[in-house]
Amino acid sequence: MIDRKLYEALIKFEENDEAQDYYYKTIAEPTGKMGKDGHEETLRDKILRVYAMLFCEDTPMLNAPYAGVDDVADTADRLYIGSVGYDSEHWYRMKHHFPVIDEDNYERFAALVITDLNCGMLHEMAANEGKTLVVGEASPLNMTREQRMNQKTSSVSLAGGDI
Repeated sequence: MIDRKLYEALIKFEENDEAQDYYYKTIAEPTGKMGKDGHEETLRDKILRVYAMLFCEDTPMLNAPYAGVDDVADTADRLYIGSVGYDSEHWYRMKHHFPVIDEDNYERFAALVITDLNCGMLHEMAANEGKTLVVGEASPLNMTREQRMNQKTSSVSLAGGDI
């Protein structure tokens, strides 16, 4: 379900009606797993759960275990590509043209991050170039180069490979 076709639909989302249709159809598909509240989990739920697990440990998580709009908005500017110290053009949200994270697009942003890690450019960069998605401090775009260089980072691996 989280595959290259979904990743490409997310990349082409703004310019292509077929990509939008594919995204909306796929995101609503059940995963076959039951949520803790007794409902059948959809791909949307799974993506928001995985995003929350990886990036939202210090957000309020009002919709736990799923990331909500505020959780995604609060963490989007912490994600950047490569290694500590890269300049602002390497910030993930900016690179993918999400000037605002809001109710209309937070699920799509989370889906883009998770699919990219699983089978997109970030997956390929990690395998071929040793570059990764770095999780930085809040508001890294306002940090100095020295602050970015001195921040604490940690890698995350998911047991079982695919998300």
